[in-house]
Amino acid sequence: MKNIAVLVSGSGTNLQSLIDQAEKGTLGGSIRLVVSNREDAYALERARRHGIEAQVLTPKRLGGSRAFNLALVELLRSRGIDLVVLAGFMSILAPETVAAFRDRILNIHPSLIPSFCGKGFHGIKVHEAVLEYGAKVSGATVHLVDEGTDTGPIVAQRSVEVLPGDSPERLQARVLAVEHELLPACVRAFCQGRLRVEQVPGKRPIVHWD
Repeated sequence: MKNIAVLVSGSGTNLQSLIDQAEKGTLGGSIRLVVSNREDAYALERARRHGIEAQVLTPKRLGGSRAFNLALVELLRSRGIDLVVLAGFMSILAPETVAAFRDRILNIHPSLIPSFCGKGFHGIKVHEAVLEYGAKVSGATVHLVDEGTDTGPIVAQRSVEVLPGDSPERLQARVLAVEHELLPACVRAFCQGRLRVEQVPGKRPIVHWD
């Protein structure tokens, strides 16, 4: 069984969806660790209520981004983590951290990448941008993390129709419901060995579902 760490910065509803599947025995792995870069993240309380180790690591407390990333890698390795899941984690991982867990870091993003992603696109801002642009479809994307921001190979996507009169909050709620299904499905596929990453020289890696 794969050991999973979930990195969070907020309330942790995606974390809860993973916990629910793990407790049903349908996730294919065990959530061993939850890490937040915010001391007040409610996700930490969710983890503790389910008997999951919860740790706080912040760049400010550790003396900067480099020290934070070094401490994070050391913590993940010390717990024997096989898969790292970013579930609303509002911090960019350093290249060294990405390299340490190459092709073993999944992120969930609340849009259909490559639209409405990258620097500055997070949380409600994504849905505001979708509505301002006038897009007819939005959704959620799970992708592997690389050294860029939302630039890693796409693992899976699911779409959501943008409805007339939508507010950012209503659109966000519908996308979030999709996230709660899509992320556990991708984690399950990884843990079961059904996700393969093909490295193609000179090109982007290709994700295969078996």
